[in-house]
Amino acid sequence: MAWLIWLVLAAGLAVVEIFSLDFVFIMLAAGALAAAGGAALGAGLPIQLALFVAVAGLALVLVRPIAKRQISQGPTLRHGAAALVGETAKVLQRVGPESGLVKVAGQEWTARPFDATQQIEIGETVHVLKIQGATALVWKEP
Repeated sequence: MAWLIWLVLAAGLAVVEIFSLDFVFIMLAAGALAAAGGAALGAGLPIQLALFVAVAGLALVLVRPIAKRQISQGPTLRHGAAALVGETAKVLQRVGPESGLVKVAGQEWTARPFDATQQIEIGETVHVLKIQGATALVWKEP
């Protein structure tokens, strides 16, 4: 019967977490689940409490900071010219150290090779490695 009490406690803590969104109560709920597992396996109350404290404590110390950091940073969304980095482009005018033109994401960009020794011919496919001002620095796989 003790395992059921721990499960109810874990569920209650999870519900409280939904409203607080602070990653404290969910860590306590994880400890309660561990204690419920111990109770289901026949462990006594001292062992159940030790499991609760150990799992909740480790979760609070190790998991919570990582979870909070991930949530506070949010997804990394690239926009503008930075979104073009990593895209493939089609060469419209020969790309050399002095000039060139590529079409990337439906837009025409002036281009130079990332490696100044490369000469990239019309029609070849390149990768945009960097945007420098209004110029795409591109790379053609050898």
